[in-house]
Amino acid sequence: MKAFLILEDGTVFTGTSIGSTRECISEIVFNTSMTGYLEVLTDPSYAGQAVTMTYPLIGNYGITPDMESKKAWPDGYIVRELSRMPSNFRCEGTIQDFLKAQDIPGIAGIDTRALTKVLREKGTMNGMITTDEGYDLDEVLPKLKAYRVGDVVSKVTCPEKYVLKGDGLKVALLDLGAKNNIAKSLNERGCEVTVYPAHTSAEEIIASAPDGIMLSNGPGDPADCTSVIAEIRRLYETDIPIFAICLGHQLMALATGATTHKLKYGHRGGNHPVKDLATGRVYISSQNHGYVVDEDSVDPKVAVPAFRNVNDGTNEGLSYIGKNIFTVQFHPEACPGPQDSGYLFDRFIEMMGGAK
Repeated sequence: MKAFLILEDGTVFTGTSIGSTRECISEIVFNTSMTGYLEVLTDPSYAGQAVTMTYPLIGNYGITPDMESKKAWPDGYIVRELSRMPSNFRCEGTIQDFLKAQDIPGIAGIDTRALTKVLREKGTMNGMITTDEGYDLDEVLPKLKAYRVGDVVSKVTCPEKYVLKGDGLKVALLDLGAKNNIAKSLNERGCEVTVYPAHTSAEEIIASAPDGIMLSNGPGDPADCTSVIAEIRRLYETDIPIFAICLGHQLMALATGATTHKLKYGHRGGNHPVKDLATGRVYISSQNHGYVVDEDSVDPKVAVPAFRNVNDGTNEGLSYIGKNIFTVQFHPEACPGPQDSGYLFDRFIEMMGGAK
């Protein structure tokens, strides 16, 4: 069946329908990872977006037990070629069947390199995936321009708190769209992790007397999370050690008076170099974000830059003055991506140990 990807600038790509045949309008982004497509599909940070995979062949090892959440979150999926015969000893099915089961519409057979160049040159834009060969461009384009991602944090967060048992330090994880490997990375280090819904009050978290607080990754515009920002400000005012990743990093910055802005086309992939400003060492990181903290807006009496993106010089982390708080824009838990920066979880453990 034919399918069409229509961008809000009027560009149209024609390919083949994969997954669900329903129509979808979404923000079109691209990910440069060569592997890890299942982790990408199940990363809650992609809620409200349709993902283009720049690597040309997707699905060659099928569906494996590597999901980062209970379901897939992107609105749509865009690939050059979908593997027809997956081969892997852990394979449990095909990506085509997975997309259908998850009701995710997609398109294959288009020039994803050309699409990526459009998004890089013109910036991230909205688009539609449709199988309707009779579409009217004059009717579609206003709909695309009107689309807004909206409050996706409420959509992806857990419905109620739950606990991952451990014999060590107690960590409160605020689930803003958390990938499973964040809690797993703490759990493997002996921590008992209590995962809280995004809109949990600071008072409830503080009352549980955690040794540390983790703020997770998540989707959407951080400035839209006004109620969550207010609660994070209250957490900041305590002496509890805090480690924040991605959206959590942005929300902590907003809670302490800084600002954020949207990048032209974001950072999404497993090959982004970041520099530790304290040591000068460069790490290859996994990233998935469209917004960034304005480094110039950070009060130097509140926080100082800790990491910087080597490619474009944007902020990748902050260390807070007089507080046991540090935050990073990238994903030290990886999945997919390199585990170069996994040591940051060990730093968090040391912070909590010193606080006990």
